[in-house]
Amino acid sequence: MAKQTPADRKTDKPHYHGHRDRLRDKLLQAGPEALADYEVLEFLLFSARPQGDTKPIAKALIARFGSLAAVLAADKEALTAVPGVKEASAATLIATRDAALHLVRARVTERPVLSSWQALIDYCSAAQGFAEVEELRLLFLDRKNALIADERQQRWTVDHTPVYPREVVKRALDLGASALILFHNHPSGDTTPSRADIDMTLAIAAALRPVGIALHDHVIVGRGRHSSMKNLGLI
Repeated sequence: MAKQTPADRKTDKPHYHGHRDRLRDKLLQAGPEALADYEVLEFLLFSARPQGDTKPIAKALIARFGSLAAVLAADKEALTAVPGVKEASAATLIATRDAALHLVRARVTERPVLSSWQALIDYCSAAQGFAEVEELRLLFLDRKNALIADERQQRWTVDHTPVYPREVVKRALDLGASALILFHNHPSGDTTPSRADIDMTLAIAAALRPVGIALHDHVIVGRGRHSSMKNLGLI
């Protein structure tokens, strides 16, 4: 068998040889805004896949979910259903989302929620604006409208999953909350409140009223949009 020359070995290199270094330089020199969505995903997947070309997987993820935000919002089952995405890659993307949530959550907790409304909307949108499953969450606030806790109340479909106002009241009292904000997502992206959304909100508000706890708003988020029931005059 003939011995390979340096030139021969050069031609054996995979087509993506050096791509990781080039992408890293692009990120550091031009900033993250210079990267396309799939390139950001490529970079995130480097740590989970030390060898190989991550571009096809990154592009497959964008094709499946539609955007970088939607990819990062997906759960493990949805991510690993994409060919080539193993548990290590899914874990990397989920950890990235968690880090981003900590960042935007800090903006909400650093000052009264009602005086940093855009920060709240950003947090709600990051938390579940691109989720594929409908979910109701409760934000419990203290007397200064600072966030005490953010808790999931129900998952699956708000229209078909019972929400018990008495349980909401009990939890608010346990936490010493003075006010609440509800928020949930519409996976379709249409954030118009349904009749069930309105009825549920009014029932919770009525249950909170006798114990002196205010319901400030119910925010619905979905794929970059949001609706406020308070602004719509529904509460």
